[in-house]
Amino acid sequence: MPIGSLNPIDIGDIAMTSTLTAPQTHTHDEKQVRQLIADQTSAICAKNLEQLIACYAKDAVLFDMKPPLQLQGVEAIHQMWAACLPCMPNASGTEAQDLSVTVSGDLALAHWIFRFAGIDSAHPATQMWFRVTAGYRKHQGQWQIVHEHCSIPFDPTRG
Repeated sequence: MPIGSLNPIDIGDIAMTSTLTAPQTHTHDEKQVRQLIADQTSAICAKNLEQLIACYAKDAVLFDMKPPLQLQGVEAIHQMWAACLPCMPNASGTEAQDLSVTVSGDLALAHWIFRFAGIDSAHPATQMWFRVTAGYRKHQGQWQIVHEHCSIPFDPTRG
């Protein structure tokens, strides 16, 4: 079920949507962070482990929805993605909403919700929305993920 009305946001090759209603102007750094998000999404959909891991800083911390709930360092994150990618649906992209990126100096924060697209509509992954909050740091001119939190919303009245 869509959340709000959708308008496209261009973040590269991945089509993302948002509830924004007015055209947005983005700084150079914000465009780079949005491109990193698009690159990460592309890597997940392509199941390209090396491209995906290149998005993370060596000291990144990831809070995931499945055990272990906290991963520290790119090696642990690499192991988690190596185990997860083969189990993920073969998606051609994602549908994302409410992407918000804030940049201050060499730090940035982003949050959004998404679900997989380009797969059979009966697949459970099309029915599930993911929430992501991520922190980024610019290191030697390149933005990298330093903190990521992914969760799945649930209705506490239905368990």
